[in-house]
Amino acid sequence: MNKEQIIDEVYKNYLNEWTFEKYPNDGSVYSVEPIKVKEHSKEQFVYRCKTDPEFSEKWGLKIEERELSLEERFELFKKQNNGSHPEDIEIMDDYDIPTKKITLTYNNETIESYE
Repeated sequence: MNKEQIIDEVYKNYLNEWTFEKYPNDGSVYSVEPIKVKEHSKEQFVYRCKTDPEFSEKWGLKIEERELSLEERFELFKKQNNGSHPEDIEIMDDYDIPTKKITLTYNNETIESYE
């Protein structure tokens, strides 16, 4: 599975989550009714997985994002350009060398990607 497929699967599980809430029946007895959890948009869900460890753990989806160092970008440039060296940072930008590394962990599987 790729990163987007995993996020789609976990988000679908999230959308299908139900919780139970007590409602007063006749003032003395409560009935338990299933209700949908408050739904986040997919973007809100991903953001919350990135920023809220408890929420992330509940859904089994860990998303870490970090900026790449200049040295890491330099190495990516070399790999994409047969070992040639960029003259300056702007050239790496011109070649769309990523600036971020994203690590996604789900079901003990880790996927790394760059943006």
